[in-house]
Amino acid sequence: MAELLYRLGRFSARRAGIVLASWLVILGIAVTGYLTAGGALSPMVDIPGTPTQKVSDRLAERLPAVSGGSGRLVFHTPDSSALTEEQRAAISALLTSTAELDGVRSTTDPFAIAQQIADRRKQVADGVRQIDAGRQLLDEGQGRLNGAKGVKLDPATQAQVDQQQALLTEKRAQLEMESAKLDRGRKLLAMSAPIRTVTADGSTAVAQVLFEKPQLDVTPEVKNGLIEHVGGNVPAGVEVEFSNEITQEVPQILGVGEVAGLVIAAITLLVMLRTLVGAALPILSALTGVGIGVTAALSLSGVVEMLSITPVLGVMLGLAVGIDYSLFILNRHRRQLLAGVDFHESIGLANGTSGNAVVFAGATVLVALLALNVTGIPFLGLMGTVGAICVAVAVLLAVTLTPALLSLIGRRVLNRGAHAQAAFDNRPMSTGRAILTVVGLTAALVAVAIPALSMRLGLPDGSSEARESTQYQAYHLTEERFGAGVNGPILVVADLAAPLAGDAQQAEQVRIGTLLLAQNNVTAVAPIGASADNTTLAFQVIPDGGPNSSSTEQLVRDLRGLSPISGDVTFGVAGTASGNIDISEKLGKALPGYLGLVVGLSLIIMIFVFRSILVPLTATLGFILSLFATFGGVTAIFQWGWLGAIFGVHDPGPVLSFLPTILIGILFGLAMDYQLFLVSGMREAFAHGAPARVAVRQGVHAGRTVVTAAAIIMISVFGGFIFSNTAIIRSLGFGLAFGVLVDAFLVRMLLIPAIMHLLGDSAWWIPRWLDRILPDVDVEGAALERSHPVVHHAEPTAPSSEPALR
Repeated sequence: MAELLYRLGRFSARRAGIVLASWLVILGIAVTGYLTAGGALSPMVDIPGTPTQKVSDRLAERLPAVSGGSGRLVFHTPDSSALTEEQRAAISALLTSTAELDGVRSTTDPFAIAQQIADRRKQVADGVRQIDAGRQLLDEGQGRLNGAKGVKLDPATQAQVDQQQALLTEKRAQLEMESAKLDRGRKLLAMSAPIRTVTADGSTAVAQVLFEKPQLDVTPEVKNGLIEHVGGNVPAGVEVEFSNEITQEVPQILGVGEVAGLVIAAITLLVMLRTLVGAALPILSALTGVGIGVTAALSLSGVVEMLSITPVLGVMLGLAVGIDYSLFILNRHRRQLLAGVDFHESIGLANGTSGNAVVFAGATVLVALLALNVTGIPFLGLMGTVGAICVAVAVLLAVTLTPALLSLIGRRVLNRGAHAQAAFDNRPMSTGRAILTVVGLTAALVAVAIPALSMRLGLPDGSSEARESTQYQAYHLTEERFGAGVNGPILVVADLAAPLAGDAQQAEQVRIGTLLLAQNNVTAVAPIGASADNTTLAFQVIPDGGPNSSSTEQLVRDLRGLSPISGDVTFGVAGTASGNIDISEKLGKALPGYLGLVVGLSLIIMIFVFRSILVPLTATLGFILSLFATFGGVTAIFQWGWLGAIFGVHDPGPVLSFLPTILIGILFGLAMDYQLFLVSGMREAFAHGAPARVAVRQGVHAGRTVVTAAAIIMISVFGGFIFSNTAIIRSLGFGLAFGVLVDAFLVRMLLIPAIMHLLGDSAWWIPRWLDRILPDVDVEGAALERSHPVVHHAEPTAPSSEPALR
């Protein structure tokens, strides 16, 4: 591989124009593919086959009127004054016209519903009074008939009395039936009484919008059309807020924070390389890779359902690894030029040594990302695949475009004051310092990981959006004025053993509704429909907590645990809160298996690379420590709310359900990269005769500058996404930035060297039988250097070449 990359580097350097033109053509093809074949991205996380999805599918067949996606419109006055009659009439007219929009099935008029409920309550009260009056009349008639029983009557009169008695009995039976029906109606009204559509002070009204298609299939065009129509026609003196289900859209890929991250990365490169042309080269290469990788991936969105955050992940990884991988080759080339190597020979050697390690490092990231497909969760596997495409493009660009650009800029990659590095420091660290480092860092990382023990998984709701956003305002207005549970209603579907209609159906609604209302954490229950064949009843359950609260999560489990009830009635649970819980549970169950797979891969790959048993074990243990420390940091910030003002967390909630799985995949790849960058230098020095502990010091000394720069660049790129307006991107950006910070600076540059020092020669022990059967990977390209002996070293005990990817 090293020899092949050496030749590829020399070819790219001598045919720089052809290489540049080829990548421009590829970029053009990718962009054209996106423009012609790209489709809409989905803002909703979905996993087929969950209990919620199954219930939703059944509802679509049996109760299509309540199976479509929905959203809320919250109308309110800025000064909390009561809505006037003119404003109410204008809102009602606006909702009527909204129901006629493309993609909208219907809307609810909050004022009409409030009036209907009031009228129904009045009808029930009037009916009760009429029944009481009827009972009184019947009692009086019965009294008169009872008085005639002791009197002997002629046959004709007796027949009339008997007829009146029969009529009286029939009337009483009818009256009792009406009374029972009214009683059931009164109970149903009482169950749903806490559900309001207009606040008591008349200042706020909430209207439901029901879409024709399921929530995941509602297009951005339908949502944007709704927002434009309602927002442009709201009456004077009234403001309207749109719920999260309506405003969810494709997040902005590059914003101020992301640009700031790139600027910091550019400054880091400039400080390290001290040449503007050299600093621009890795960024240009990374931007080209992102353009190709992301647009190529997006061209698939027309045929597969792609989560809207998927291309953002591709941008994050493409920028970070694209800059770093190009930097490693560039830095190797600079060092060789300073050592007097011929210009084109230096480019070839840099590509064959550092480029070889780039390919291997990129392969570890690819394996980790593609392994997301084994979780059995489609959107997660697709995210991993798109991320892998971007990383693969970054690797290809690093070993082809970077040599071409190096050839074009010539010796300007060196600044005037550049000079060769000083000799290696041959003094190993003290054993006492190594022990203190291992104990102290391990204790610190375990302490940071403690919050992860209480980590809860969930999906963002309106409360996690920016305070100034309409979805945040809609969420908090609803919570404050109608109750937290209105933001996350639960849909309960009851399948009956036999069809029930009329009074029998109403009685069953009362029976089931009473049972549902009796559960803990339930505020209200309202029947919302029955299937055409009268075998399925639907109920809306309003919890007392929000959609992401632990009480609502427990309520969903309790409701499912009720099934079946007497009469062979089975329950199904659906709704946004239920769907989020199902998705989080399935992702949580997939997490241990994926972690085990990644840890196993880590051990195997490191054994191949370092031909050692203990080095892979220490590398894997270091990865686990940094991973759980990252989980702890994410939990403390986003779930506990620590330092929330800094990271924009104003309403703490559960950790993003798929974040831990994504972090495992990406951080594993990056951790192995940094392990490779530093420990391969130690192995090379040890193989060239340096004592084991001296080799540790030399490996760290040789690689720390470029690893530090690479880590700062990654942290800057990932950190720029922390300030995104989208909650999902914020948590993902923080998790990756914090993970790289912990793993690169604490684990790889401090903890691992200290452990390697304590292990001494035993760090490189491997059973002879295993050593014989393992192939020689030669990641650092030592064989290539031996076949091209042009690099001179200052000391015989120093590594014969710069450690891979320095």
